[in-house]
Amino acid sequence: VLAPAGSGTAGAEAVTDPPGTAARSVSGDAATPKSQVPVWCEGLAWSALPVDYQRILTTLADRARLGQGPMTCQELAAVFGMDVVPARVEALRSKAKRLVARGWAVESAPGRFTPATGVAGPGGGS
Repeated sequence: VLAPAGSGTAGAEAVTDPPGTAARSVSGDAATPKSQVPVWCEGLAWSALPVDYQRILTTLADRARLGQGPMTCQELAAVFGMDVVPARVEALRSKAKRLVARGWAVESAPGRFTPATGVAGPGGGS
């Protein structure tokens, strides 16, 4: 979503399992390399995330730090300078939901995202 147009994002979603276990592919299209979003655990730095996900978390964290509350995907699209059209918003929503599913963010209300409690800043640590 955050990559330039035409970079192609179709294919299988790769899922990263905890260390010591094998990664698995959600669909059978193994030919397309995909970004891997690890499950969050104590001490895991944001640098473990693909750049797109780091940008989303940084934006959510900045907003939370300023006391402005959770963000919608429409707001994220506007902050990133994207056209606020359904295709872009839904792609961001998919990434935000993936961050929620892996423990990096929370959806405090339907469609409103914020960083999860305990998730350290971009450098990791506390």
